[in-house]
Amino acid sequence: FFVPYPPSVNTYWGFSGHRRFLTAKAVQFKNEVKNAILNAGTKHFGDSRLEVTITLYPTDRRIRDLDNSLKSCLDAIGQSGLVFNDDSQIDVLIVQRGEIVKGGKALVEIKELSPHKI
Repeated sequence: FFVPYPPSVNTYWGFSGHRRFLTAKAVQFKNEVKNAILNAGTKHFGDSRLEVTITLYPTDRRIRDLDNSLKSCLDAIGQSGLVFNDDSQIDVLIVQRGEIVKGGKALVEIKELSPHKI
């Protein structure tokens, strides 16, 4: 399934004193991810061990660290509770950069691992 291009973890969390909170950008992204999951009719994997591949298609040629968008993407998918119970279920994680796409997006592919592969 496709989700919008994830915000950088640098813009995902805000801080007020010792309190940490999701920014408005993060809340919007989480809602968009939830809608994308529901519209795609994605399977729920329960507590199975998983392999996740994420292909990030950036909006432009700006230099980006792939890992800065990874955490926000996995959190939005996992915290929705619609695909898997917790991102600690991920045993194999592949992240790759795709070509530039207007508006940006991320392709998320999830496979259940066979018990003998763990």
